[in-house]
Amino acid sequence: MAMKPGAHPALWAAASIVLAFMILPSVIVMGMSFSGGRFLEFPPSTVSMRWYAAYWSDSAWLGATVRSLKVAVLVTVLAVTIGTMASVALMRLAMPGKNALRALIISPLVVPSIVFAVGIYGVYSTLGLTGTLTGIVAAHTVLALPFVLLNVSAVLYKVDGNLERAARISGAGPLRAFLFVVLPLIWPGIASASIFAFLTSFDEIVIAMFVAGGAPTLPKLMFDGIQFELNPVVAAVSTQLIVVSGTGLVCAMWLRRQAEGFAEKRVTAVAAAERPLSVVS
Repeated sequence: MAMKPGAHPALWAAASIVLAFMILPSVIVMGMSFSGGRFLEFPPSTVSMRWYAAYWSDSAWLGATVRSLKVAVLVTVLAVTIGTMASVALMRLAMPGKNALRALIISPLVVPSIVFAVGIYGVYSTLGLTGTLTGIVAAHTVLALPFVLLNVSAVLYKVDGNLERAARISGAGPLRAFLFVVLPLIWPGIASASIFAFLTSFDEIVIAMFVAGGAPTLPKLMFDGIQFELNPVVAAVSTQLIVVSGTGLVCAMWLRRQAEGFAEKRVTAVAAAERPLSVVS
């Protein structure tokens, strides 16, 4: 939330300190990525792009990146599909236990990642899913579902239910009414949820450490690089991830604004259409 221009100077100072505290680590990492030395150093004694070149020429780093992208894309498709259907069901259908089901889907936001990872590892060890693509995709999908549910539900809440009912009265079935009436209205929320789901999977490290096995994702390989050899390539990879994540968040915020603006225009149009009817009556 933006502060008012007339806010107290102490409030501006406190906000600036908090922002600097949040941004400074990323700035330091980005500075270290351009170092020409063999070890992590800030400020860099020499400026070089050697660690970016090392990343793009290393098959292990590229393999982990492709693996993370593959997992993130699959997670995005699954989480958006399941989360959108769950949002519609929880918002539109009269069903028992809706609040409990909503709390269950959102629970990964509350449960510590390490607790969830230990539980997943125990289950996967029994089922033989440790180190498999299916296992990590399923685990990341559970983590991404809350973001999809919250984003889609927020947009769906502003959609006038009468539009869907009108389509049903006109002869459209439930699926056709959703595809041609509801879906075009909630697409900004779905697109925003897709970005959050992708970033949640692509940046996840705790669960990957437990279930990735011998096929590490990019965040796990970065953690190993820091833990065992302080590889400066990690700083170059981190900088690129910061750019990707920052771009994704900006796009998500833009899509949310588009959704809010569309909803406001829709309400204004409906109100303008109903005004002559009220005058006539």
